[in-house]
Amino acid sequence: MTESGKPILYSYFRSSCSWRVRIALALKGIDYETVPINLIKDGGQQLAIIEYLEETRPTPRLLPQDPKKRASVRMISDLIAGGIQPLQNLSVLKQVEEEFQLTWAQNAIISGFNALEQILQSTAGTYCVGDEVTMADLCLVPQVANAERFKVDCTPYPTISSINKRLLVLEAFQVTHPCRQPDTPTELRA
Repeated sequence: MTESGKPILYSYFRSSCSWRVRIALALKGIDYETVPINLIKDGGQQLAIIEYLEETRPTPRLLPQDPKKRASVRMISDLIAGGIQPLQNLSVLKQVEEEFQLTWAQNAIISGFNALEQILQSTAGTYCVGDEVTMADLCLVPQVANAERFKVDCTPYPTISSINKRLLVLEAFQVTHPCRQPDTPTELRA
């Protein structure tokens, strides 16, 4: 906490993890200060607080009350945050020869999106699980941005694409976008 009582978010502009937390903070109306950190320098640093925010600041809900929907949200979140996103992280890509990094990242995303598209066809409403924004949506948008960054064709994933499009018009997703962060390089700013 800062002297003003605001929480501090240690964030990297392009980090999917940081973006998910920024969206959660925006949706819950929590004013915070950003301390930029460099995930590339000195091995980086990670921060996982969405579940903590849900427990300590339960409105708006990021996990549905219904146990079945809650399980679906966690399954989708885990698939994205644990099964897709880590495989195209810089620390993993450094283990792959440079000429194969793009293909590696694309294959990881495509494999995950194939599974995700099928799941979302049975859980989606307006958003990933029903018609309320959930933790699954906080995971989806940064991952679709990564897919675009790695030049993955998203046309085979109409459910993923349509949900992402609906989420990107929401203020919480716009103000937290990587191109609008204090540490975003000038050439990448919106």
